Amino acid sequence: MTSGGDSHSNHDYGHDHDHDHDHSVSDRTGNLSEEESVQLTVPEMDCPSCAGKVETSVRKIDAVEAVDPQVTTGTLTVGYEQGGTSPEEVAEQVEKAGYTVESGVGERTETFTAPEMDCPSCAGKVENAIERVDGVAAFRTQPTTGKITVTFDQSRTSADNVTRAIENAGYEVTDSTANDGDSAVAETESVWRSTRAIKTWISGGFTLLGLLFEFVLGGLNAELLATGEVVLSTADVLFLAAVVAGGQEIVRGGYYSLRNRNLDIDLLMSLAILGAVTVSLVFGEALYMEAATLAFLFSVAELLERYSMDKARNSLQELMDLSPDEATVQRDGEEVTVPVDEVRVGDVVVVKPGEKIPLDGEVLEGESAVNQAPITGESVPVDKTPGDEVYAGTVNEQGYLEVQVTSEAGDNTLSRIIEMVEDAQSNKTEREQFVERFAGYYTPLVVVFAVLVTVASPSLLGATQTQAIVYGLTLLVLACPCAFVISTPVSVVSGITSGAKNGVLIKGGNHLEAMGEVEAVALDKTGTLTFGELTVTDVIPLGENTEDDVLRCAKGLETRSEHPIGDAIVEHAETRGVGDRSVSEFESITGKGVRAELDGTPHYAGKPGLFEELGFDLNHVHAATDGGMVTQKSRQMCERNDCLDLLESVVPDLQSEGKTVVLVGTEDEIEGAIAVADDVREEAKQAVSRLDDLGVEHVVMLTGDNERTARAIAEKVGVDEFRAELLPEDKVEAVQELDEQYDGVAMVGDGINDAPALAMATVGVAMGAAGTDTAIETADIALMGDDLSRLPYLYELSHDANSVIRQNIWTSLALKAGLALAVPFGLVPIWAAVLIGDAGMTLGVTGNAMRLSRIDSDIGE
Repeated sequence: MTSGGDSHSNHDYGHDHDHDHDHSVSDRTGNLSEEESVQLTVPEMDCPSCAGKVETSVRKIDAVEAVDPQVTTGTLTVGYEQGGTSPEEVAEQVEKAGYTVESGVGERTETFTAPEMDCPSCAGKVENAIERVDGVAAFRTQPTTGKITVTFDQSRTSADNVTRAIENAGYEVTDSTANDGDSAVAETESVWRSTRAIKTWISGGFTLLGLLFEFVLGGLNAELLATGEVVLSTADVLFLAAVVAGGQEIVRGGYYSLRNRNLDIDLLMSLAILGAVTVSLVFGEALYMEAATLAFLFSVAELLERYSMDKARNSLQELMDLSPDEATVQRDGEEVTVPVDEVRVGDVVVVKPGEKIPLDGEVLEGESAVNQAPITGESVPVDKTPGDEVYAGTVNEQGYLEVQVTSEAGDNTLSRIIEMVEDAQSNKTEREQFVERFAGYYTPLVVVFAVLVTVASPSLLGATQTQAIVYGLTLLVLACPCAFVISTPVSVVSGITSGAKNGVLIKGGNHLEAMGEVEAVALDKTGTLTFGELTVTDVIPLGENTEDDVLRCAKGLETRSEHPIGDAIVEHAETRGVGDRSVSEFESITGKGVRAELDGTPHYAGKPGLFEELGFDLNHVHAATDGGMVTQKSRQMCERNDCLDLLESVVPDLQSEGKTVVLVGTEDEIEGAIAVADDVREEAKQAVSRLDDLGVEHVVMLTGDNERTARAIAEKVGVDEFRAELLPEDKVEAVQELDEQYDGVAMVGDGINDAPALAMATVGVAMGAAGTDTAIETADIALMGDDLSRLPYLYELSHDANSVIRQNIWTSLALKAGLALAVPFGLVPIWAAVLIGDAGMTLGVTGNAMRLSRIDSDIGE
């Protein structure tokens, strides 16, 4: 099958059109039970054809209920009846299909929900704990969703052991797929009303009272205890109370960090607070105020960070909230409301005006306008009639609909979007990987610097011992790279979820990053710049024939044809209501057209070359005297004054408009000409222009069409270059050439036929992927609707995301470094280190990242 749908079959009219957009998907309607499934790693299963062979082989096992091959990840998930088969037998069937199973037999993958794991530091503790569980093969933490996905060997460990490991790291597991939990984003109580918030406000109250006694009510600041060098005043006791109230959670976190050997902010702050209290109580240096300030302000910083993460989580939760929890189903002649999970493929659900469509399906009865914006990003509701496809999460705006379900809950388009958005957060960008590597060196270096400053500043900078200790504690606060580390993932989450809500599915932060940096964009023609559906644009009767005469003959000739051009002609003729003719002796003339007997008379339909071979003089053909075309194309030299020059005038003129011309006639007479075209999308020209405005250096159109048709389309849409008459391998070479000439190229196609070119490009973008597994899996990014205006939005979103990530990284790094270098000179009080270096930067990078959600998807903006 050719790239972009630019091929033909059976016969050829000289123009390569194929509109066989295969939206079929493998049967995934089975309900995968976590207790009765196995996930295998099959790296060689890397194309839809491979997946088909593997699925066919595995389904030979009677007990298999569902097979879900994922070619993009090389994983195969198989659901089966408990006791009916085994992972080993499934693996054996995969190998019989010719593919090697690298891992998975005896392994199990579970997802655990730990709502309080909401920062990179938290994730680090959990990772260290899980690493020490014997039998764990792989794991992935997602602070943005509060989830941990773990793959483990069931013969060596269990889900309970993994749960205990997570909880031993200090984080409660509230749910897991092992307990039939769902995939919802982790939910936490309101940040500002949580137990920690209450303790923080109490700590703040004691700190405020201590400051009042210390600096305002000095006369009342009585000495309560004096032992050797240690003196406790009223203010000191209040400060200690503040430390106890606000420092509990901090020290608890520090304990788990130490236990899991993780040098993070909890451990550093615990050392700073306990160090200040120890120095005060043992050596009489009176750092009670600093300890209280640290306990209170860091607790506030933690609340702010959790609030910021909740904002990021909410952007994903909004996607999940699109799908209703219940559906109204027709059963036994009655309408019954049941949970969505209980609806099965083939059930008929009733959707009333204003209700959300609960599951993917096909309209059986009723007509309505459906708001598909949550899935495809289309701003205008789409009219739906019987036979049309609808998606879960879209809204029935007006009429009553009866929809036959085609995908169960968890297997519909919206579910796949949510799953891929979640997975995309774990697909780390190059910048994110750099940040994590840098953070591994940053914290130890600053800790060492803190020790050196504490020891050396009295002799080198003339600081007192108390000042030196405060400098050291301040540097411990700045040693945590939290804002620096979170700067990239929070931007990626914001960008990916923003795209998903606007009909653009980005399958990883690395693809988001790469799309914003491409310098060239290659566009497939058929189905991308054009609608991918041929229609009749002109009917030119010749001789004494009428348009209906021409269409009646063409319809008879093309009824048995399987070519898209023939389909377009037949459809147009039926729309016009022309009659039928008796057809016999049909044959396809390879590369030229078709022949058949109509009512006993031989007729032909095909490209002009076919009729030249039949002996016709195409430079001298008489038109029907209907005005219009005659006056435009007449030749004065003909005595009848209605002569058409098909070769030099009519056909070239139509082809210059991007149309394909089919002649119809007998062995003795050319009865007429029919022009067929694949209309250019209305938004195509504006999309190409907008890409140019946004800074894309080169936009090229790739097509299998002939050069004249390709040139006409290229001129209409305004691309910088076009390449015509390309086979699939030619498109791959074209993408390679563009990639060598420019710094990165994005290939935009239908996601199925353009798979080779999509795979070769820096970023592959699939058009119109809604409802199709294959299109979503093939490309790096999927435009869910057939709307090319989403392409400039995608580029702008990606470009701005890169800018935000750079801003967040370098601003947080520069601020941290500047504060750290200023500490030894007494320019940074400890409260500033907490409020500015930690809480301030965390809020700053999060707020900056949230700007991505405000990028307008309107092409005209």
